[in-house]
Amino acid sequence: MNSNFEQRDSEPASDLARRLGLSFARMTLLTRALTHRSYVNEHADAQEDNERLEFLGDAVLDFIVGAWVYHRFPEMPEGDLTKVRSAYVCNEQLAVFARAFDLGRAMRLGRGELNSGGRDREGLLGSTFEAVIGAVYLESGLKAVEDFVHPLLVEAGEKVLESLDDPKSEFQEWTQAEKMGTPRYKVISSSGPDHAKTYNVEVVIGDKIFGQGSGTSKQIAERAAAADALSKMNLL
Repeated sequence: MNSNFEQRDSEPASDLARRLGLSFARMTLLTRALTHRSYVNEHADAQEDNERLEFLGDAVLDFIVGAWVYHRFPEMPEGDLTKVRSAYVCNEQLAVFARAFDLGRAMRLGRGELNSGGRDREGLLGSTFEAVIGAVYLESGLKAVEDFVHPLLVEAGEKVLESLDDPKSEFQEWTQAEKMGTPRYKVISSSGPDHAKTYNVEVVIGDKIFGQGSGTSKQIAERAAAADALSKMNLL
């Protein structure tokens, strides 16, 4: 297939619906869910972007995931239920769901977004997934969304629960609650051969270092740095 075609042309909404096993009498609704504002800016025939559907889909997902988590973990206290729900509906996880369906190839993007790799950008994938959920809700109702989303929640369950023990997530939640900004992780040094490197990482907000850690991968070192920061803040 011509590579330029692959970059520029989006998969038709009808093909995506077929792949996902979704029924749409109003295919224009699904098409709108796939339409980014950058596409509308460049195409006079595209009358509306997907931002309103994204808003609706976000609300629908919050309810469906909240209800699912409530019934799935009957002994879990409210605070932990909130954390689990947030882990399922965060943009990072929604992008995982979107990639599982190769949603990127159906997204309608402007030239700038295409050229900058928009089809695989986490933010765009997550928001488009929400818009698709909004479209499914308007087309077929809450039960159809539940039937579509519940298997995704079950499949992602173990990884999502593991992420709740991630000190990076816990530290970021704390810094955001304190309105301190988003932590950044910097590799300050590495040592050893390529097959057995040790990385030393610090976590900073602005110019202040909050913690340091080391590990055999950048990810492990970042987790160690976050755990060090939490310990210094007496949060562990």
